[in-house]
Amino acid sequence: MNDRSMPLIRESSYRPPVFFTNSHVQTIYPALFRKVAGVRYHRERIGTPDNDFLDLDWSAANREKLAIVCHGLEGDSCRPYMLGMVRALNSRGWDALAWNYRGCSGEPNRQARFYNSGETGDLDTVIKHALAVSHYTALALVGFSAGGNIVLRYLGERGDMLPGVLKAAVTFSVPCDLASSALRLAEPANRIYMKRFLRLLRAKIRKKMEVMPGVLDDSGFDRIKNFQEFDDLYTAPAFGFTDAEDYWKRSSSRKVLAGIRLPVLLVNALDDPFLAPSCYPVEEAQDCGFLHLETPRYGGHVGFVSLDRNGEYWSEARALSFLDRWVA
Repeated sequence: MNDRSMPLIRESSYRPPVFFTNSHVQTIYPALFRKVAGVRYHRERIGTPDNDFLDLDWSAANREKLAIVCHGLEGDSCRPYMLGMVRALNSRGWDALAWNYRGCSGEPNRQARFYNSGETGDLDTVIKHALAVSHYTALALVGFSAGGNIVLRYLGERGDMLPGVLKAAVTFSVPCDLASSALRLAEPANRIYMKRFLRLLRAKIRKKMEVMPGVLDDSGFDRIKNFQEFDDLYTAPAFGFTDAEDYWKRSSSRKVLAGIRLPVLLVNALDDPFLAPSCYPVEEAQDCGFLHLETPRYGGHVGFVSLDRNGEYWSEARALSFLDRWVA
């Protein structure tokens, strides 16, 4: 498949192993059972313009290419999909920087707000820092789920106004229409995922309540059953949105995809339980020569399981194949 001439990739190379054609198995198995060995991080804490901090985990060996890897909602740099991608990058001659969003590195952040699925300011801070302290001649971005939405928004909003060393990006399982994804996750079939997200978010709020009494309150949290109720009560006020729907509309990456001006691969499995039809931007990929949309039949949400001897998943091999094509 020639990525240069076919931004809409109709035939994916992903073929799931036996017993991995179920979307929930694809989604849950890696999170619970995948073990990734061989990644050793060096942590660096940097400040933000609003007097907060971000914890960056470097896996570097003085190479000339750097990939900045962005995790999903309530993830962190040590999730199996992050470690797997970092290991694959290192093995192909890339340094990797896996950064943790505010409050995701194991310590409450300083400001009242955490992060959201469309806020790109912290990613910009990370990129500027990495380029200021390094020698890199080529930079790439890799994003998973909410992190993919952040990457796509960053690229689409800035268009041509990007660092010259930023050459390409790869994203997986991206809810590029946040409203439809939130509604999809609220469906009964996805109750197990919704409960987990809300449990993690409540724990984070309670930690913040301990260090910043009176700033946040989790009373009534038991009545929250979906992202609309959570975002109405917490996300929207923290970031100046009117309500959840305003947040979703203004923070979704799909509306800015036409502004992308460097090669980007977006891989969204057709069986992803988190994604609704509007999260598959076929028209944008057809119209934009930079956006390469690949829609495997299987893969679940951040799944793409492979049972190779080396422990590498298809998503990792696919990301490196794309990056190697576009980054010298």
